[in-house]
Amino acid sequence: MTPEQAATYEYDPFDVTKVWLHADFPLIQVGKLVLNKNPVNYFAEVEQIAFDVAHLIPGIEPSPDRMLQGRLFNYGDTHRYRLGVNLNQLPVNSPFRVRNFSRDGFMTLDSQGGAPNYHPNSFGGPESDSRAKALSPVLPIAGDAARYDNGLNDNFRQARLLYERVLTPLERGRLINNVVDWLRRANTVIQDRAIKNFAQVNADFGRLIREGIQAKLHSTV
Repeated sequence: MTPEQAATYEYDPFDVTKVWLHADFPLIQVGKLVLNKNPVNYFAEVEQIAFDVAHLIPGIEPSPDRMLQGRLFNYGDTHRYRLGVNLNQLPVNSPFRVRNFSRDGFMTLDSQGGAPNYHPNSFGGPESDSRAKALSPVLPIAGDAARYDNGLNDNFRQARLLYERVLTPLERGRLINNVVDWLRRANTVIQDRAIKNFAQVNADFGRLIREGIQAKLHSTV
């Protein structure tokens, strides 16, 4: 999806409650991840992995998705709390031993030979990659930062597509049974509110849930 398409699309594409329909935006294969062995030590090679969405290569930039924007900060912060400030020195997180300005600190594995941790320096320290700025797209921002209703909050259409076009009859039946099994335990006010929402997804969906609850009620009387 291009920025131009995002600006004019029928709903907010960065609303985390929505999905991008493959009919409008087909998936584009960009590579293949091959898992060719099991970990030798689960703790060292799995539990200590620190994926960070803020680690981006030049030319790849984060979207305005508010959930992603929050994760850009808190993923790294969480890993520092969980694994320590030198988490990137752990072998599972530093397969290429990238040189940086992180030095010393708690549980240091590699102080990079005591190299200076200031920039610029004359001792072969890391240099800024000019591609990062040159390849970063410009994100135009205008207007006031405030809470507002953009009028694009259609909360039922995508759920309707899932119910009517994706789920098989058997899957719909299981979904209805699961909803009935839990919703029947609620009071009638909550049941009516929930069924109203389900009926806006699909009228039969709401009707079958109500009938299922009534059937359960009569079977236990």
